[in-house]
Amino acid sequence: MVSVNEASQIIQSIRLSPIAGSIPIEEIAGRVLAETIVTDRDLPPFDRVAMDGIAIASKEFRLNQKFLIERTHPAGAPNVTLQQDDGCIEVMTGAVLPEGTDTVVRYEDVLIQDGWATIKLDAVHAGMNIHKQASDAQHGEILLTPGTMLTSAEAALLASVGKLKVRVYEFPRTIIVSSGDELVDIPTTPEPHQIRRSNSYALLAAMFEIGWRAEINHLNDNKELITVKLREWLSAYDVLILTGGVSKGKFDFIPEVLADLGVEKLFHQVKQKPGKPFWFGQSPGGKVVFALPGNPVSTFLCFYRYIKPWIMSNLNVSFVQSQAVLSADVEFKADITYFLQVKVAQNNGTLIATPVSGGGSGDFVNLVKANGFLELPEGQTRFLAGEVYDYYSFRQA
Repeated sequence: MVSVNEASQIIQSIRLSPIAGSIPIEEIAGRVLAETIVTDRDLPPFDRVAMDGIAIASKEFRLNQKFLIERTHPAGAPNVTLQQDDGCIEVMTGAVLPEGTDTVVRYEDVLIQDGWATIKLDAVHAGMNIHKQASDAQHGEILLTPGTMLTSAEAALLASVGKLKVRVYEFPRTIIVSSGDELVDIPTTPEPHQIRRSNSYALLAAMFEIGWRAEINHLNDNKELITVKLREWLSAYDVLILTGGVSKGKFDFIPEVLADLGVEKLFHQVKQKPGKPFWFGQSPGGKVVFALPGNPVSTFLCFYRYIKPWIMSNLNVSFVQSQAVLSADVEFKADITYFLQVKVAQNNGTLIATPVSGGGSGDFVNLVKANGFLELPEGQTRFLAGEVYDYYSFRQA
């Protein structure tokens, strides 16, 4: 049996060599950038009008002075020039700032009558309501680097520099396999002694959140069948995530079959609750196998505590460990790491974690009431309100 830290170190020591491929910009959400993105022009590329109003030369401003409106200048039109120093041009948000002007006064601060504009302010200054050229980024400046998790914000940047296709890291070919005779698929009406499969779909959804795709399958508790299918999948996939069949029951064949197939066991059992029977190994061909306990909360915890950080690290995504403050005293007698389900809320920038009681590692209904897990380390039995611990989130606070 290994500690949580030892298990994490062993998993992180296994490295993949991810390849990169190009995808359309419409599909980047959740993917990991595999190229450096630089600006192909200044951003903004010109002095940009930031408010609808009038553009003037600030040096000409006087209280109650009237400015003759020379023309209207919309966004998207080629630039124009102010003809008279004491004139003005009506400008729309997004337009190029007219030559000869250095100030934009909002319509809200202007009275327009009979082609003349009177400014209702006591003072104006150069640069007012103007988004200066290159104030966001200069031509050739690095905007994004490999390892960036791509979101809608990055999509805007990529579009602004003309990237129709983007190079991203490809996730390894992955299959999720549930096991157990008691499990039936979603459309099936379970018999009294059966339950529907849920772990596979929970893992699939958790992976989808970070852009990772996988296939799913199921194994019944038949050793010969398990051997045939695992041999096939070890050949076809880079990563196998198995749920169930790894404990000490008479029908828990997974560890034995993996050993028979030449997969090296790197650890089996972790000093933690939930998820103690967790098995991890690697085949001679470099295929990675996570064999997780079948209890739903155990499976869920192991993904967010071990598998997600591992895949993010292999895709060069920097990881900053979150922490949260325990809101109430907790006692846990066993000398192992306890992953406490918590509901987290923000309080002046600090995450406050409130324990969420449930029915143990089989109570996946309880997960919908929580935001994540607080890692309470081995070596102590009392955990006091106000103490800070590592926090693993599966839902936004």
